[in-house]
Amino acid sequence: MRDWWLRTLLVLQRPRPVFTALRDDSRAAAADRSEPVLLIVLLAGIAVALASGTAAHLNDDGSYDGLLIAIWAFLAGGISGLSAYFVFGAVLHGGVKALGSQGSYRRSRHVLAFAAVPIALSLAAWPVKLALYGGDWFHTGGRDTGDGGLAFDLIQLAFFAWSAFLLVAGVRAVHGWTWGRAAAACAFAVVAPVVVTLLLRAA
Repeated sequence: MRDWWLRTLLVLQRPRPVFTALRDDSRAAAADRSEPVLLIVLLAGIAVALASGTAAHLNDDGSYDGLLIAIWAFLAGGISGLSAYFVFGAVLHGGVKALGSQGSYRRSRHVLAFAAVPIALSLAAWPVKLALYGGDWFHTGGRDTGDGGLAFDLIQLAFFAWSAFLLVAGVRAVHGWTWGRAAAACAFAVVAPVVVTLLLRAA
């Protein structure tokens, strides 16, 4: 299990050996990586929840204090992260199966989870945003709108792009495919979260 905690960080620097290790889809191997997978999914979900349009309007009526916002982020992030893990994992599994994969749905989900580490890492930017804008982050028309808010949106987009690259690299490493074949298998799994995120931002 300790090896998988180390691989959770290693995937940011040397993704290929991490994803190659996912070829072992035995019950014991899957159990060893279940806790890192859960943590990644929860943190990535919280990051997406905080980047959503709902978060931007959360305290318009003044009914949320810091503690309630933290609780909301944890609950909303947990629900959205777990939902995305299973739904987009199924989309990815459908894509790789269509191109000849014999792997399991569980392995597809785990590839997706480790590819989402940059999204989970993007949470590190939120304390900076909170320090700069305070409660305005959760108010419509606060100080976080304009160029400052755009900068954080671009940073978030960069983390999503990083995850998309890792997903293609992960599928390529697990299956030993070409970049083109891996990219084709990941197409829907990459596009679908982007569309959902844009819809959440507009909500």
